[in-house]
Amino acid sequence: VQLVESGGGLVQAGGSLTLSCATTGFTYSTYCLGWFRQAPGKEREGVAALDSEGKTTYANAVKGRFTISQDNAKNTLYLQMNQLKTEDTASYTCVTDATVRTPDSPHPRSYRGQGTQVTVSS
Repeated sequence: VQLVESGGGLVQAGGSLTLSCATTGFTYSTYCLGWFRQAPGKEREGVAALDSEGKTTYANAVKGRFTISQDNAKNTLYLQMNQLKTEDTASYTCVTDATVRTPDSPHPRSYRGQGTQVTVSS
């Protein structure tokens, strides 16, 4: 199982970025996936999640500004981030729920990517 994020970078406050998380090695559409972020010196924070039925949830801090979506044909998860604020600066990581099973790893577990850095300047 692999999750590979891309799309991070440096953007001015008020700008937009779209993060992508390309996944391989598991049946993508049957699990809940999401994004969390962590800034230096701060606790990890769940940002958004998308379940297998298409239901989305968002942290209060990003509601109305971020949109989580997926392309099942590409096994890719996205996070569209608009109206970015300096406080959105963090490393963003995509993650699966804790029920992923594969033939090589039959015990249910969660997987995560390496993260992509988002820096919002004032």
